[in-house]
Amino acid sequence: MTVTSRRAVLEAVTTVGLGAALAACGAGTAAQPVNAQPTIPAATGPVKLTYWTWLKDLQSVCDVWNADHPDIQVEAVWIGAGNSGGYSKMYSALAAGGGGDIAQVEFQLLPSFLLQNGLVDLSRYGFRDHLDSFRPADISRVSVGDSVFGVPQDTGPMGLFYRRDVFEEVGVTPPATWQEWLDVARAVRQSDPARHLEGFNVNDPGNFTSYCMQAGAEWFTVDGEEWVVDLTGEPTRMVAQFLDQAFGEDLFDLSLGAFTPGWYAAAADGRISSVITGSWGDALVESVGGTEGKWAVAPMPRWPDTGFASATLGGSTAAVMSTSQHPHEALEFILWMSTTPEAIDLMIKNSGIGWSPSPDFIGTVRQQPVAFFSGQNYNEEVFVPAADGQNPDWIWSPIYLELNDALSTAVRTATSGGTSLADALPGVQDRVLDIMRHKGLRVRSAS
Repeated sequence: MTVTSRRAVLEAVTTVGLGAALAACGAGTAAQPVNAQPTIPAATGPVKLTYWTWLKDLQSVCDVWNADHPDIQVEAVWIGAGNSGGYSKMYSALAAGGGGDIAQVEFQLLPSFLLQNGLVDLSRYGFRDHLDSFRPADISRVSVGDSVFGVPQDTGPMGLFYRRDVFEEVGVTPPATWQEWLDVARAVRQSDPARHLEGFNVNDPGNFTSYCMQAGAEWFTVDGEEWVVDLTGEPTRMVAQFLDQAFGEDLFDLSLGAFTPGWYAAAADGRISSVITGSWGDALVESVGGTEGKWAVAPMPRWPDTGFASATLGGSTAAVMSTSQHPHEALEFILWMSTTPEAIDLMIKNSGIGWSPSPDFIGTVRQQPVAFFSGQNYNEEVFVPAADGQNPDWIWSPIYLELNDALSTAVRTATSGGTSLADALPGVQDRVLDIMRHKGLRVRSAS
């Protein structure tokens, strides 16, 4: 199959599916897609922007900008986190022709907003002149050909947080490969039947998705005006078979999803001794009582002879909503927020953002060793290489939420003695194809 440029993704979303999507939501914000209309000129007078976000205390960041930019004032408007009501509010506002100027949108939800004619193509307002200010893989995940629909705000390169003292007691070292992960998990179980190397949330397929991303899977590509779906390819089957083996050997504690109340107690007393998660997990691990100085961080295990150094879990963009009348000014603020050291330091300190979107500045506090993690300078040692070692060809689909539901069902079935995860993949793919066709998208399977 010949995969066309990323511009074809937009064509597949807008040309094929946009009309149906707008009809389904009952109203459009314009008679034609916003990015087919003339660009809006920069304002000639003072402008007030609103930024819909679930980041805490982002107004403190806006206030620094506002002090130096009296003609472009920004107000942060807190909304619920995306899937906890934030996205529903955004979709309703778009349908009514309103909403904020800027919206926090997770990477994986951007294609869904394109189906709603919901986002401005920032390349039409000069964003391509600033691409060197971001990591190529992050730009890839917000780009469609020459079009860009969001500015990376924070990301989540993955690594292995582990109880160094437990590993030393058991006599193991951090696994460099996933095969070694199995060996370490077995050794931990053999050391004490109450112990597991990790927990696993059977209701959240996020880690499974990230493992497939790392292995080199490309679940969604585009050929001409068709979406091509490949949920049964070798990288995905390899990851599914790995998890089936781990489930079958009881190597995960399936009752303890990461960062749940029970998980914190188990991590504190050593019944759970590691977690593979995004860089943002450091703040959560630091909440494990009585364990300061007992943790360390290692790179994510790798798949044999394939894939990438790491994957991503979580992360958000700042996107300009199609109803905004001030995209020039909105982009100017977003670029300042996402690239200047002062703004990045403030977002880390006051808003708790994940990994910095700037390849040139990870944050002042993140350049130092951390006592809680055994005095390790883990951000520089582990997460800088992880951020640079991402799968650049991963494309999110416009049905992320529906896909998540289908994968969650498959994982729960596999962990309760039903159909294995590997054997469930064809059914998940069939379900995805049906959903996409129902939305009016042209789609076929890769095989």
